Amino acid sequence: MSERESMPYDVVIVGAGPAGLAAAIRLKQLASEQGGEISVCVLEKGAEVGAHILSGAVIDPISLDELLPEWRTMGCPMADTPVTENHHWILSKKGHREVPHWLLPSFLNNHGTYTGSLGSLCRWLAEQAEGLGVEIFPGFAAAEVLFNDDGSVKGVATGDMGVARDGTHRDDYQPGLELHAKYTFFAEGVRGHLSKQLIRQFDLAKKSQPQVYGIGIKELWDIAPENHVPGRVIHTQGWPLNDKANGGAFLYHQANGQVALGLVTWLSYSNPHLSPFNEMQQWKTHPSIAAILKGGKRVSYGARAISDGGLQSIPKLVFPGGALIGCSAGFLNVPRIKGSHTAMKSGMMAAEAAFAAIGEGRTSDELAAYPKAFKNSWVKKELSIVRNALPLVEKFGMLAGAALANATMWAESLGIKMPFTLGHHPNHEDMWRKDLVPKIEYPKPDGVLTFDRLSSVFLSNTNHAEDQPIHLQLKDPSVPIAFNLPMYDEPAQRYCPAGVYEVVGEETGDPKFVINAQNCVHCKTCDIKDPTQNINWVVPEGGGGPTYPNM
Repeated sequence: MSERESMPYDVVIVGAGPAGLAAAIRLKQLASEQGGEISVCVLEKGAEVGAHILSGAVIDPISLDELLPEWRTMGCPMADTPVTENHHWILSKKGHREVPHWLLPSFLNNHGTYTGSLGSLCRWLAEQAEGLGVEIFPGFAAAEVLFNDDGSVKGVATGDMGVARDGTHRDDYQPGLELHAKYTFFAEGVRGHLSKQLIRQFDLAKKSQPQVYGIGIKELWDIAPENHVPGRVIHTQGWPLNDKANGGAFLYHQANGQVALGLVTWLSYSNPHLSPFNEMQQWKTHPSIAAILKGGKRVSYGARAISDGGLQSIPKLVFPGGALIGCSAGFLNVPRIKGSHTAMKSGMMAAEAAFAAIGEGRTSDELAAYPKAFKNSWVKKELSIVRNALPLVEKFGMLAGAALANATMWAESLGIKMPFTLGHHPNHEDMWRKDLVPKIEYPKPDGVLTFDRLSSVFLSNTNHAEDQPIHLQLKDPSVPIAFNLPMYDEPAQRYCPAGVYEVVGEETGDPKFVINAQNCVHCKTCDIKDPTQNINWVVPEGGGGPTYPNM
């Protein structure tokens, strides 16, 4: 067996999203300000930076302003489209009612924000990081956490390349690379493969609520010029979702005549027959949405899970030798539908803690200064104000729950702190038996406004080498057919937005569970929603997965 080579760094960062890149930039800025040196490496599992990045996105620039104050004049693509209009619609099946913004707390207004591609922003941030001397390795998936003899994190190892489906080495086999660091930051995004291991191993969630999630299905459309208003932001609640399957949708008018649109379904839904993908397709047929898309063309598609748990679900952020940053920890502000600004700030705070520790000659200990900085930051304050919003909507429904959530957010924003923080329970516990809920029949796609999953996955530019180990691991291969099928009609067939999971042969009485791993868009929904927690999502060979052009 070939020995793995190793490379030493001061800080290794897993994931080239907003948090990881902000951390890398901040580390190099601090070294420059103090006339020192610090070696920083960023690993990115996507084929290029931004390839796996997907978000709405409307960006609050507060962290960009802190990190790179001149970003608006530095060629940043996010500067192209400031938000000019802000709408919140409550949808019925045929119409909508606009919620006046004076009814909502001021922080829910998008004045001063920008809309555009988060993937493009990350590519730009990567350019800034590399200009400061950060080494970025796209196409290398961190597959293993490495530990020192005392149990502290030593770094990570990238996955071996050229391993066949049966585990043998192909002719192009290359062993993974070990990256050793004084501190390792995990910025893998939602439900990160290594982050979830670290949370278990170091019991980081001991004092926090379970994390809960949503699944966001997104498309980009080129629309007719007469329908396009650059900077117009629309959020919707209501149809086709309801109190038993809640969530919300967005439609953002971005640059170049495009709109970004999508539906987020909270993964607390109970009906195993529900398909988040088909709910999103149905949402586009609403008259108010279809009118905007009329004459347009869909050009891209993608999906990803989002962390909805909020402040009470953030685990302990540090452990010996490393830290969780960004969506690996869960900094999303759900009512604002924004998390990039909080993710970036978390990376910056972790960077400042690590830089100070290294300057003191420390290594592989807990960066206590990072959670202390978070406790005193605007991030903590922002998330505290909205901490009860999602649980109230889940508990009391879309109308009454939203009214209660709005009242508590108003009170909190005015300095009246609510004397309670509501909790969560894991999403996989929410599924009901198939015979206790109505079956859902979705309309067939028309190929103009609505589409099927396989043609959608094609637009995500998803590709995996077929002859590699399946990265969707079943803890017990018998469970899908022996238990999930009779109990839940095997819901993986429907909650997956990419057609990865199929049950074939039911009509002949010999059903088999098929995993089309090459279709996987890395959304992680299966890892979250499987009712028996039988599916374990791990990283595939580096560079595999979607290649989002502008998401």
